Amino acid sequence: MTVRLLFLCHAHPDLQAGGTEIFARDLFRTLRRDFGAEGLFLAGTFAGQRPRSPGTPFQTVGGAPDEVLLWTAGFDPFFQSQIDLHGVMPELATLLRELRPDVVHIHHLMTLGVEVVGLVRRVLPHARMVMTLHDYYALCPRDGQMVTTSGTLCQTPSVDSCRLCFPDRGLTDVRLRRLHVDTALDQIDRFIAPSRFLRDRFVANGMDPARITVLANGIPEANPTPHREAADGRRDRFGFFGHINRFKGATVALAASARLSKAGVAHTLALHGSAAHQTADFADTFATALAAAPDARHVGPYARADLARRMAGVDWVVVPSVWWENAPLVIMEAFQHRRPVICSDIGGMAEAVRDGVDGLHAPVDDAGGLAETMRRAIETPGLWQRLVEGITPPVAITAAAAAHHEFYRGLLAAGARRAA
Repeated sequence: MTVRLLFLCHAHPDLQAGGTEIFARDLFRTLRRDFGAEGLFLAGTFAGQRPRSPGTPFQTVGGAPDEVLLWTAGFDPFFQSQIDLHGVMPELATLLRELRPDVVHIHHLMTLGVEVVGLVRRVLPHARMVMTLHDYYALCPRDGQMVTTSGTLCQTPSVDSCRLCFPDRGLTDVRLRRLHVDTALDQIDRFIAPSRFLRDRFVANGMDPARITVLANGIPEANPTPHREAADGRRDRFGFFGHINRFKGATVALAASARLSKAGVAHTLALHGSAAHQTADFADTFATALAAAPDARHVGPYARADLARRMAGVDWVVVPSVWWENAPLVIMEAFQHRRPVICSDIGGMAEAVRDGVDGLHAPVDDAGGLAETMRRAIETPGLWQRLVEGITPPVAITAAAAAHHEFYRGLLAAGARRAA
């Protein structure tokens, strides 16, 4: 059975290499290659990435004929809404009629807008719609992070709690946002959660658990990068990989490194990732934290092809995010290269990293606690080797694609039975 697919993602990994974008494109390509799936990978784009092409909202990207960009500059992030309805939606409707996918798999509604869901339902009433919940944007208008402006974790977003983060918004705006998003989600047939933790968060916020299936993300198989030679057996080199922003915890890692340096604990911390597109306040905070950590350095952005080389100089991968996370790509990459992970003790991070088995948990948003965990990682005899031996290779993209393909087939079969 050939499945015809339309993948919708908020950005293309060639232009914005986040974990969601990378996995979605990897999954699409593997489904095409290994399971004969047909269709299109459609990603949003805007002026910060590409100038608009005259006469059409569509653009090519790279050399793949089945990967296309859609101009989505009219996006309202608070309402998750595409306000350029006359410029985007008619063209997208034409594409839907021509492509006629069996399954529309939404990987994110950011930049595209929740209106896409209703459009698909109207134009293709018999197509099955799937959405992978890669984060919490559907619940939280504050960048989907579920972290309040005071820095505390938000357990259950509500009209009143959201108003505290958006004092310039009236209660009506907050209510309309939730109604607008929920109305769209009600039209989606099934949801996929890459972690049990994320599934449970959505269930706690009112989603029917029967509508959510947990399917792990995967990454392309690769040979592990050899561990560096450590003649004295000391494993004291830490690496941070990912975008440097206020939620990923880079400043927490720097503060922990500064504490270790002050205590005379020999170590290095290399931060790999871009700090672009951040607020001036965060840029100042990051620069100050970096200057105060003499054994840390910001190495800068990296391409996927550079990861193995950069991982070669690292003993431990540090994932100090201050939000719940879901299924961080960096943890899978660390385990693929057989590096133990030190992560915050919450969310999908704590689910993916088994404390004392293949990594260590550190208290979230606590530089002192992270420093103590890093010190224990360095000074506990045999700990690093024991954790390395406890690492299980991450799910391969081929296995993830097989699970998704079976999921699609089941969804289509159930739809056929209902139609009969």
